[in-house]
Amino acid sequence: MANIRIGYGVDFHQLVEGRDLWIGGVKIPHTKGALGHSDADVLLHAICDAMLGAACLGDIGEHFPDTSNEFKNIDSKILLQKSFELIKNKGYSIVNIDTTLCLELPKIKPYIPQIQKVIAEIVHITVDDISIKATTTETMGFVGRQEGLIAYASILLKKY
Repeated sequence: MANIRIGYGVDFHQLVEGRDLWIGGVKIPHTKGALGHSDADVLLHAICDAMLGAACLGDIGEHFPDTSNEFKNIDSKILLQKSFELIKNKGYSIVNIDTTLCLELPKIKPYIPQIQKVIAEIVHITVDDISIKATTTETMGFVGRQEGLIAYASILLKKY
C-alpha cells in the first residue's frame, strides 16, 4: 500500500432560482442556488470525491446516495466530515487540497478565506494547505449561460 496517494474529484450542479447557493460550506448571496438532493455544495462534493478516490473508497454517490432520504437536504459539511472519517479509518491524513470552481457569477474571491477556514476545521489541516481558485468560462457553455457550475478538486493523502 502506498504511503502517499493523489485523488481527483469533479462535481456539477444546475443553478436555479429559489435555492440557496452553498460553496465550500459557506452560504453565498446570489439570485440562484445549486439544485441537488443535498444542499448541492459543488465544491465540498468534489473534495469528497477526491478524498474517497485517493483512498480507493469509491465515490460520494456510493457512500451518500441521492436516493436515500437520510441525505435529503443534508449539509455537505457533514458529508465532508464523514468522508474524512472514512479516510482516517484507512490510516490517511490530508497533505493538501487544490480546487477550481467554474462559474460566471457570483464572484467568489471575497469568500475564499471563509471557505478555506470551514474546510480546514473539518479536515484538520491549515488554510495554507487549501487552494481555492475560481474562473469563468468566458460566457461559453452552460456555465457561461449561468445554468450551472462545476468544481474540480485534487488532494494528496499520506499514511500516518
